Amino acid sequence: MTQKPHILVVEDEPTILDNLLYSLETEGFEPHGCSTGAEALALLETRPDVALAVLDIGLPDTTGFELCKAVRATRALPLIFLTARASELDRVLGLELGADDYVVKPFSPRELCARVKAVLRRCGDKAPAGPAPPETSPPPPPLAIDALRKRASYFGTPLALSSTEYKILAALARQPGRVFSRAQLMEAAWEEPEAAMERTVDTHIKSIRSKLESAHPGADPLITHRGLGYSLREDWP
Repeated sequence: MTQKPHILVVEDEPTILDNLLYSLETEGFEPHGCSTGAEALALLETRPDVALAVLDIGLPDTTGFELCKAVRATRALPLIFLTARASELDRVLGLELGADDYVVKPFSPRELCARVKAVLRRCGDKAPAGPAPPETSPPPPPLAIDALRKRASYFGTPLALSSTEYKILAALARQPGRVFSRAQLMEAAWEEPEAAMERTVDTHIKSIRSKLESAHPGADPLITHRGLGYSLREDWP
């Protein structure tokens, strides 16, 4: 008996999720439903037999784009984005991130099932299970930001950052080379930036630098722009 392909559907609208799971099961698939990115990542850790994932872009704990990056960091899994966003920019971004297809709401469950079958055919009806082969995997970035878990690592070493330090480093890492003023970093990291002092940013930057140096001595990715603010080195490492 042929094993049914396992399909992961990540969608936070219960009605849509139930309809998709029912339709996929009717079409001969073994569907698994999740409503958050964290649930999806946890399921993928225990289900190496998932053949394809359908990701809604608007999720309560993250975005489909960020979830796509997290999945593709460990698995060469075919992905279909499911979203209410119909703009060309969103479609282009989704495809550039490596999505195999892009379905815009409203849609029929039959249409999605047909697209799932088409993607699986293009992938040879058998998606790679487990981690991608080492020879095809790009080397991990020196500074890795895990937006889902709110963690950061430096040359593979986890950084023991405070919540504020993480937010500052994540803001800098999102746009390497951009100079952020102290006020802009306060907006990114403090819930009430007007209650903080700009010099407090300097203290947190100093602490971040110290933790980066402890994790991997000799390489400082942070640049101080006197009188302006801070940036993450663009041409680094």
